[in-house]
Amino acid sequence: MFKKTRNKSQPPEKNLVRGKNLPKELTPLFKGFGLNKEKQYFVENLSMLTSSGMTIVLALDSIRTGLRSRRMKKTLDELKDDVQSGFPLWQALEKTRIFRTYVISLIRIGEESGRLSENLKVISLQEERDRMFRSKLNSAMIYPVFILSLTPIVGISIAWFILPKLTIVFSQLNVELPVLTKLLISFGGFLGEKGIVVVPIFVLIFVTTLFFVFSFKKTKFVGQQILFHIPGIKNLILQVEIARFGYLLGTLLDAGLPIVNALESLHQATTFLGYKKMYIYLRDSIENGNSFQKSFASYAEIEKLIPYPIQQMIITGEQSGSLSETLLKIGKIFETKIETTTKNLSVILEPVLLVIVWFGVVGVALAVILPIYNLIGGFGG
Repeated sequence: MFKKTRNKSQPPEKNLVRGKNLPKELTPLFKGFGLNKEKQYFVENLSMLTSSGMTIVLALDSIRTGLRSRRMKKTLDELKDDVQSGFPLWQALEKTRIFRTYVISLIRIGEESGRLSENLKVISLQEERDRMFRSKLNSAMIYPVFILSLTPIVGISIAWFILPKLTIVFSQLNVELPVLTKLLISFGGFLGEKGIVVVPIFVLIFVTTLFFVFSFKKTKFVGQQILFHIPGIKNLILQVEIARFGYLLGTLLDAGLPIVNALESLHQATTFLGYKKMYIYLRDSIENGNSFQKSFASYAEIEKLIPYPIQQMIITGEQSGSLSETLLKIGKIFETKIETTTKNLSVILEPVLLVIVWFGVVGVALAVILPIYNLIGGFGG
């Protein structure tokens, strides 16, 4: 009997989907930051060229000519070298560490089943859909963020440049000033003296706070919790996450990926901590032999993340053997909901933002007008 040996030039088989089992050096350090358009171009053209019968090496050469980024060109050169050395495309792509786990999984399944070009089309559509979801969420946030950022800027500018001059005027008036005006004058005088130091420090603290609350990896869950408790934004986040859940999980299951691995990919695709925890729980629960029904019933916060009717649709789809079709239908339903919510969100938030701005304007106006009114009243007396 001969013992089967492995070619040393070939890497050992690895679990590409369960990210926690990946060797440390192959765990993605970043997900193609700054390369989104180039990655989309790569996937779309690779799908088109391979479906026409072109070999992967020739397709890579053709794609490289249309790239602008030096980094992506270098990545394609390394990719071509690995493929020519005998690596499967999925292993070569995994080494680049610029594609998410579910992309690698679909390419692997496509290569092994002879459906590479079809799976590349699925990847391209899914990436485009995911970008659309993020774009809808970001565009919905631009208006309130702009208003709430502009308000303190205008307020500080008035307090810094205008109030010190009003302080001089009011101090010469022989009239009792209202408390609101005294506070405003004190604040204006303080900014007049210390503004050159205080304002930059305030701006630095404000920007740093926003960064740690909404962007820093270890603390951004705080900002996510804040957003998830704002009525209109909460609904949009929930709809985006359920649409992603339906489309991505349905697509992966339809492509033949095991459900445990598909849930791991879903966990890596989302950015909201609450959904990440839920997907990890579902993954582990189903891996232990539980159904979606038992997994949903045993997760305490499931109602906040997945509405009960959607749970029932998933349970019914699992029991009837049509889970992937049901999930894709859920994704389509919530994609339509996202369109409606995005259009209505600005209408919902606009009156709230106007009230916030109104309070600031009225406060400053009263502080300026009241002493003038008292002065006129004194003249009348």
